[in-house]
Amino acid sequence: MATLTNDIQYYFLCFLLWIASTLLLLHHIFKKPAKPTAALRLPPSPPALPLIGHIHHLTSSAHECFKKLSSKYGPLLYIRLGSYPLILVSSASMAADIFKTHDLHFSHKPKSVTENDRLMLFGSSSFSNAPYGDYWRFMKKLCVSELLSPRQIERSHHIRREERFRFLQKILEKARKNEAVDIGGEITALTNNIICRMVMSTRCSGEDNEAERCRELMKESFDLAIKLTLVAFLGPFKKLGAWVFRKQALDVPRRFDELLEKLMKEHEERAKKGYSEPEDKDLMDILLQVYHDEYSELKITRDQMKCFFLDLFVAGTSTSADAMQWVVAELINHPNVAKKLREEIESVVGRNRLVEEADIPSLPYLQAVVKETLRLYPPAPIIPRACIENCKIGDFDVSKGIPIAVNAYSIMRDPGEWENPDDFYPERFLAPHTEQNGQTETKLGQTFNFVAFGGGRRMCPGSNLAYSIMNNTIAAMVQCFDWKVNGDGSYGAKVDMQVASGATISRAHPLLCTPIVHLNPF
Repeated sequence: MATLTNDIQYYFLCFLLWIASTLLLLHHIFKKPAKPTAALRLPPSPPALPLIGHIHHLTSSAHECFKKLSSKYGPLLYIRLGSYPLILVSSASMAADIFKTHDLHFSHKPKSVTENDRLMLFGSSSFSNAPYGDYWRFMKKLCVSELLSPRQIERSHHIRREERFRFLQKILEKARKNEAVDIGGEITALTNNIICRMVMSTRCSGEDNEAERCRELMKESFDLAIKLTLVAFLGPFKKLGAWVFRKQALDVPRRFDELLEKLMKEHEERAKKGYSEPEDKDLMDILLQVYHDEYSELKITRDQMKCFFLDLFVAGTSTSADAMQWVVAELINHPNVAKKLREEIESVVGRNRLVEEADIPSLPYLQAVVKETLRLYPPAPIIPRACIENCKIGDFDVSKGIPIAVNAYSIMRDPGEWENPDDFYPERFLAPHTEQNGQTETKLGQTFNFVAFGGGRRMCPGSNLAYSIMNNTIAAMVQCFDWKVNGDGSYGAKVDMQVASGATISRAHPLLCTPIVHLNPF
């Protein structure tokens, strides 16, 4: 029944696209020429088609298609996706204009392309997409001080350690049975458990578990967002197109609302009983305290709290899990790098104990491996911004209100910034190599040729936590196991590196490997 419903929705959407295209074509043919406007030096624009603009160039993932366009037509382009205008930025120097020179002018996120915020989760209450202002600054300050500051990351290290132990014990059990591991699934469960415990003191395990239900609802919300984005290109039929998905668009937020209300009420009941120690509070407790505080610096709504939790789950689970899968895949395909990494870990840690967070500063090659993977497979390949004042990028004029897309994927594979940019070569991040090429760690940040977590005041505030989780997880997996691809029982098989189509850089196929125990730390 679900398949039939999806087919009906698909064909109806195609019909609406055909009708909209026909009407827009007639409008294009018979419309009167527009009067000339004041001369602006706009960025160059590739050849476009009537009505659809540059949509025909998007034959695969957006970041890859945008990279091809910028390679052919230049690092700063004006494009149209249907009637939706966009400035595409694909060079480090122009990214510096956005993230540094004009950071305040580009401190907003674009308005939702769907223009159907009321159909999305909790309306327009999103923290990640909120305009730069009092609410955004307050929530960022709260998030950093109570969850993501170095002090808070250190305070929660026991959570990451316990979850890493559970993760390794599960893989050890698979190794004893000579069974293949779905690395993506296990890493996603690990990151989800860590974030859920830090945010609301619950794990993703057991039947009818709240955190697991959150994860499933997030998947549904992503599917819904894609459908509503397609609807945005229907022109005058946007509202009719949105009606097709209205039932799902109302059902997903309702179920998410019920789940988070249940968790919030449980935390409110726990607060009434009091805490043994101040450290017993999680982020949900702290936000509820702010919500009930009449004298709080800023009043927040329950919908804003729920949307904030959703933002944290999305940013803290799937993106880190995707990146770690690519690390494992690259290490399997480059056994010399894996061997060098294990030798570094054993030279610092030995073979009598498991690597710990305190060891990471002494493992520069590990950090280089993780950064090189993020360079090739950034969690957010396209970084959206919106211009709130007329300004310039390079020598070109950018009008107020126009959306900006910084192609991090293109910048971090730019041959003008990186030698052999498509090669997996962690040594490029080690001191002797970076100094030889004039790319010190400081310069990497200043020139914005490494923007895996964005840049400027809206740079991802969770980058330190992400690095901590990735470094420790990869170190433990390399220290404890060898890996055979697809469980075929043979060493040396290569991992298929095909990328799935979509807004993020995720794997097209599950990463299935059989673990072989190298070190049992328990």
